[in-house]
Amino acid sequence: MDNIPFGIRQLDTTIGGGTPPGSVVLLAGEGGAGSREFMHTSALLNALAESDPELHELYYGDLAAGAAPPEEVHYLSFTASAEQLADEIALTMDREIVDAGFEEVTVHDLSEQYFHQSPIPRDWYADRTTDITELRSHQERDDILGSLGDLLTEYAPGNLVVIDSLTDLVSTAGRDQALDWSDLAFLVKGLQKGASNWNGLILVHVNRETVTDTEYGQLVDGVAGTLEFEWASGGSTRARTLVVKQFRGVLSAIADEDIVQFETEIGDDGFDISDVRKIR
Repeated sequence: MDNIPFGIRQLDTTIGGGTPPGSVVLLAGEGGAGSREFMHTSALLNALAESDPELHELYYGDLAAGAAPPEEVHYLSFTASAEQLADEIALTMDREIVDAGFEEVTVHDLSEQYFHQSPIPRDWYADRTTDITELRSHQERDDILGSLGDLLTEYAPGNLVVIDSLTDLVSTAGRDQALDWSDLAFLVKGLQKGASNWNGLILVHVNRETVTDTEYGQLVDGVAGTLEFEWASGGSTRARTLVVKQFRGVLSAIADEDIVQFETEIGDDGFDISDVRKIR
């Protein structure tokens, strides 16, 4: 079965065209170090392969032998609508890529479920409800993890699914009576269990600074691969770096090349690798 590209050409090339299908990959980053831009670039560049092959070739190039884009791209957000997400990504990526890519990205906005238990006024995050039947259905909506599970069951098989972001759920764990940390740990392990049958790729983002070392270790243990996005100091400058912490079936390819770290950059075409640090 073909590998699924991340949409970051140099990374994909290094690991044999992409990640093995059936993988859940944790994107764990320090603030501003590039994890969100990686997530956005992966979604849009994979979507471009379907929506605009010429633009995909321009910004990505040819796919490696044995690699194939996912059938569909689904983006799950707990706090943003499709329009809000597109505007956010356009702050760092060329609008041409954003507009073309979003033609083949399906955004699932879980704002109503996420904010339902909060004191935030409902008209801040949801359309006004005028029908009493509709209002009742909102009040009886599924819990956030139930809604997430339903979406994954329907859309994860064979596809790329981006979950933006586990950080939002971490912020509610312990304060929401219906959700605690153990639920999130089981969620991640369950994702990997399901993904092994779905044969797609699931990217799960988390801000590294929002979880303890123990919690982070549980997340890493539950997934197939973990990419860490960090700030590294070199002389008078700071550089964004990407480290492959662990990745079953992939890390050996990087080790064979003696690669210890990727230096990265963020440009108009999204997340990219600018240099590779090897063991000297």
